[in-house]
Amino acid sequence: MRRRLHLKVFLATALIAGMLAHRPVSAACSRVIQVPVSAVGQSVTIDGNVVAGIYPDMLRELKDECEFAFMAVPRARLEKMFENGSADLLVPASRTPRRDDIGIFIPTVAIRATMISIASARPAVKSVQELLERHDIKVAVVRGYDYGTTYQDLIKELGKRGRLTMEADPVSIARVLKAGVADVTIMAPTVLVGAIKENKKISDMLDKLRFEPINEIPWGQSGIYISKSSLSAEDSATLKDLLERAAKSGSVWKAFQLYYSPAVLKESARPR
Repeated sequence: MRRRLHLKVFLATALIAGMLAHRPVSAACSRVIQVPVSAVGQSVTIDGNVVAGIYPDMLRELKDECEFAFMAVPRARLEKMFENGSADLLVPASRTPRRDDIGIFIPTVAIRATMISIASARPAVKSVQELLERHDIKVAVVRGYDYGTTYQDLIKELGKRGRLTMEADPVSIARVLKAGVADVTIMAPTVLVGAIKENKKISDMLDKLRFEPINEIPWGQSGIYISKSSLSAEDSATLKDLLERAAKSGSVWKAFQLYYSPAVLKESARPR
């Protein structure tokens, strides 16, 4: 399993490098760009002090113009750092009105959060109302994740009803699902699948996952936010130009296709 993942990392990095190799020369950033990250499937992987994955690899390919410093932090702390201006980039992130207020958004792929569980004979749940009416279903989500207003309203209501568990990362979500502490989670399938693939203790869950789209949680955009408060106007413009060209190259979507099966992508990711 790990050897296959390492091969995919090599192929994805080579793909990104090739697609960005002929970009025009851009003005360099005036300082090192601070990019705190948390593990997000194969989009961002963290192994000890080593940060890798689709997005860090893409950013490292821009090193001739800007240098990026990565630091691993819990997702909830990452969100706070971006809000208070101590993080220059938020990556990856779903586009939301709240984040638009504090960052400049660069879309890379389209994503959709779905309800995910271990397969069972339970009748399907297709809407927010059905989920709220199913008092027997306990829900676990990652603290700091945000898939828009409907998602936020739903988890607030589940919290009021005592049916919500919040965890620090997707691996913790997988563990509580496997242990039966929670029945379902709501997130992009690529995130949970990527986390499970990286952990041998829970990798047996991969073939047992059930994906159920919720009608009121639509497809949205995912990508990179540039801070409006932490950067100079010149550095912000440089990063915007670099990241827009990287996004338009399609390298992120092609890397997703290397990492994830068509079945998983069908439920959760599309080209931007």
